[in-house]
Amino acid sequence: SLVIASGGLSIPRMGATGFGYRVAEQFGHRLLPTRAGLVPFTTSGKHLERWSELSGLSLPVQADCSGASFSNAMLFTHRGLSGPAMLQVSSYWQPGDDLRINLLPETDAQEWITSQRQQRPDAALHNVLADVLPRRFAQRICDLEFGERPMRQYDPPQLKRIADYLSRWPIVASGTEGYRTAEVTLGGVDTDELSSTTMASKRVPGLHFIGEVVDVTGWLGGYNFQWAWASGHAAGQAC
Repeated sequence: SLVIASGGLSIPRMGATGFGYRVAEQFGHRLLPTRAGLVPFTTSGKHLERWSELSGLSLPVQADCSGASFSNAMLFTHRGLSGPAMLQVSSYWQPGDDLRINLLPETDAQEWITSQRQQRPDAALHNVLADVLPRRFAQRICDLEFGERPMRQYDPPQLKRIADYLSRWPIVASGTEGYRTAEVTLGGVDTDELSSTTMASKRVPGLHFIGEVVDVTGWLGGYNFQWAWASGHAAGQAC
């Protein structure tokens, strides 16, 4: 028996290659398109210019894309966005997809900003935002979008605009860091080509595929390690 446990394309500096995919193709197996998963986003143009100076700053967010939603930390980088929430949602993102980021997860932004105006009419907007966002981020938002005035000087339409901004931060991803920093590879050998109990090929007796070379991808938290171990155990028991 032969077990292909060559991994995917992620982090080539550690030796990742497409060897396993070439073997699968050579013996007639169907491959699903591969791409980087659990990977930081890159931004460009005004989106990079506006936020790259916040590199190293993190905050809790809710990130949504293609029906998937993750609440966790977002990290600003000098090239774009990272952190657990962004890595998770990256596996569901394709170029051109709408990426939604709620800066106030589990908070009704409209109710919150309206109550702040009522309770703190003389407070500067950036100080109010700094109660729920990192201060540098709050200041940058005011500098770019809403000015620096006491809360009482923002009328209801302006408050709604602030609330909409906070609940759907207008950031556009231009791409990802790719395989260079991706934690996993999406796609690979089609699971329909393999036995689910032994990971054996249905086309070639004695040939098994396990781990990341197969089209199975988990979330952060050890799921991909567990898949590698479990599929390896299944193949090993059968050999």
